[in-house]
Amino acid sequence: MGALMTPLAAALYALLAFYLGGWWMGRWAGNFSLLLFLMSVATFVFWLAERFHFRPAREAAARALEQEAQRRHAELQKMGIAQVDDRLEEAQAQALMPPWWVEWTAGLFPIIVCIFLLRSFLFEPFKIPSGSMIPTLAVGDLILVNKYHYGIRLPVLHTKVVGLNPVQRGDVIVFRYPVDPRADYIKRVVALPGDTVAYINKRLTINGQAVPTTALPDFYDEDSLRYAQQWSEVLGEKPHRVLTDKAVPPFVLGTFDHPHAKACSYTAEGVQCTVPAGHYFVMGDNRDNSQDSRYWGFVPDENIVGRAFFVWMNFGNLGRIGAFH
Repeated sequence: MGALMTPLAAALYALLAFYLGGWWMGRWAGNFSLLLFLMSVATFVFWLAERFHFRPAREAAARALEQEAQRRHAELQKMGIAQVDDRLEEAQAQALMPPWWVEWTAGLFPIIVCIFLLRSFLFEPFKIPSGSMIPTLAVGDLILVNKYHYGIRLPVLHTKVVGLNPVQRGDVIVFRYPVDPRADYIKRVVALPGDTVAYINKRLTINGQAVPTTALPDFYDEDSLRYAQQWSEVLGEKPHRVLTDKAVPPFVLGTFDHPHAKACSYTAEGVQCTVPAGHYFVMGDNRDNSQDSRYWGFVPDENIVGRAFFVWMNFGNLGRIGAFH
């Protein structure tokens, strides 16, 4: 059986390299949660084999060496030979030494399963790839997402088994993109199930009430080398900043067809939607540079990954580290 484990471990790593290589080159979309789950299962199998078969076999071999050495010492003592250099400790160490596949499979099981559980139920890191959430989040921000804030979901299946806090207006959430669930998006929750939300002439109203907005000094975007209008907006309990571009017209151009398209109406001044049950209307803080619910519809509750709350690193600007709203 030991001879079988080496090619199995080699095949496991060959498949892993193939999968990661194709993911890196863009041949297919990767699913890190599924990958961690499969690695946890595979290394667990190797861990069980090591714990209950191979390690006991090596320990038995080491004991057999000791018993053989004791028997040999007894025979030699009868012959008057008292001291024998049989290198027992060296032989036992060699017998107890695990093969390479143990360290790279069973040995990694506790680490992989801890990462899997931590990432699935507590916190997950993400990297901001675009400027749709400027000025709240910048390109290159590495953020943490609270996976249990809204409830406990089964990993890989994404089924909620325990509900906790409700989603609130103003929350910044990471979710699986409804058009392509393999991709993760980050936006701000603007409207809840049952709300009527309108974004007309770049002003937001919810259920007929204008969202409180205060003008701020223009924002200079270092990436685009342009100034944008900046506003303080209050959706939840705390204000956040949003940007608009005077050069961009208010109407929505290039919408996607989605299951609840009839819940929205589009005019030259903007869009108005009634949010269906179990769904949320989300927008980017960089309002004129964000593909969001205005274009592709609503976010189903089952697509929510978690609540984003902390920038833990930005290698280009360490001053961005900290909590955000």
